[in-house]
Amino acid sequence: MIGTSSEHSELQPFIVDKVNHPIRADLIDADAVYVMRKLNSAGFAGYLVGGGVRDLYLHKQPKDYDISTDARPGQIRKLFPHSATIGRRFRLVQVFFRAGKVVEVSTLRSLSEHDLDGPEAVLAPNNTYGNLPEDAQRRDLSINSLFYELENNTIIDYVGGVADLDNSIIRMVGDPDKRITRDPVRMLRAIRHSARTGFTIEEQTLRAICRNSETILLCPPSRIRDELFKDLQGGSAARWFELSVDSGLFLALFPFYRDVLFTAPPSQPSCREQLHALMAELDSFDLEKRQKLPKYLLMALLMLPWAESTYGLSALKLKGPGFFQLSKNLRNDIDILLGQQFNLRRSLRQEMVTLLSNLPQFVHFVQTNKQPKWLKKKSYYQKCLLFCYLRQKAVQPEDTSRQLSKLAEAVSPMEPQPPADRENFRKKSRPAFSPKKKGGVFGFRK
Repeated sequence: MIGTSSEHSELQPFIVDKVNHPIRADLIDADAVYVMRKLNSAGFAGYLVGGGVRDLYLHKQPKDYDISTDARPGQIRKLFPHSATIGRRFRLVQVFFRAGKVVEVSTLRSLSEHDLDGPEAVLAPNNTYGNLPEDAQRRDLSINSLFYELENNTIIDYVGGVADLDNSIIRMVGDPDKRITRDPVRMLRAIRHSARTGFTIEEQTLRAICRNSETILLCPPSRIRDELFKDLQGGSAARWFELSVDSGLFLALFPFYRDVLFTAPPSQPSCREQLHALMAELDSFDLEKRQKLPKYLLMALLMLPWAESTYGLSALKLKGPGFFQLSKNLRNDIDILLGQQFNLRRSLRQEMVTLLSNLPQFVHFVQTNKQPKWLKKKSYYQKCLLFCYLRQKAVQPEDTSRQLSKLAEAVSPMEPQPPADRENFRKKSRPAFSPKKKGGVFGFRK
């Protein structure tokens, strides 16, 4: 049973000494070490926390290094002049280093007014400070609630996170039903970490996710959207998809799949099988390119099996009015089914329409091994080619031509970037109506 804040402050930690864990100071990013040592030299505590400790314990290279301290945001800012304060629910300090590197430093948080024993509300506001055991108890997952102390080279564990790492278990801290009620996004994080690590979700946590899957819709669409893109770009999208389907989260996020996810025409794969194949192909895509794939392409991949089931997309042969009507229908569907659900920009939705509506002609040209010159001149040629390539590799790998593979390898998945040298670009470029000769505008003399 969860007690009061004072009771949590009296919890005794499990200390893992340097002999029994693999983390060493030389494995930690030098800038993160600098931040912790500067905090210590100023009389404050400084701990490496969260995913950094988890990944180093599992012999992986962390993507981010987050620091927790007992110093308040104002005190942190004084120690690190090149920093900024961010956050609404809880203030964080970002410390800036060269090459755009950022180390986030947070003050240890209190359990008072928090979701474990606070009011019955989703995401209740909180900006109170606490101590080490309180901060550990309010984190989402046990494996992300560990602290590494640089001075003594020890891991401090208040929630059984080390045992869960050793036993490959994903477990929510505290009562999972109550933690999910306060912030349903925690369900997505539990699924993501299980998918990425291959860990098993603890039974009580999994049952709570299944019971509360529909509550994910209570969260702001922008938060859900950002979490979703992390899942699709992390290299474990196929396993994430299967876990999401089994837990009920996928159909809560994409309810338009309810009637078609498990059904299929004779001798055809179901939408679930198609989605799994698409996600697996996404995972096998080059890591550097995958992390730069446009977000509209990722969303279009998620919607593709539904569009195939609804419109028979790849078999269509439309021109003129028929093509225009298909594009219009797809645009309406995307606006209704995904636009509001994930707060997608209008430009992103239009790019999704472009990919889906042009897929039939690209599939046709791939099957006939002919791509006319006029198609290659289209602004959408490269992105539609890449989309068709991923679809063919996933759904019909035996029909993926060598020509298509070579063309797709040359496609850069990055979204257009502005010119690096803006001044030269401005000098070289001129408006369409700009005169070639000096002395006048629009052909008129001064």
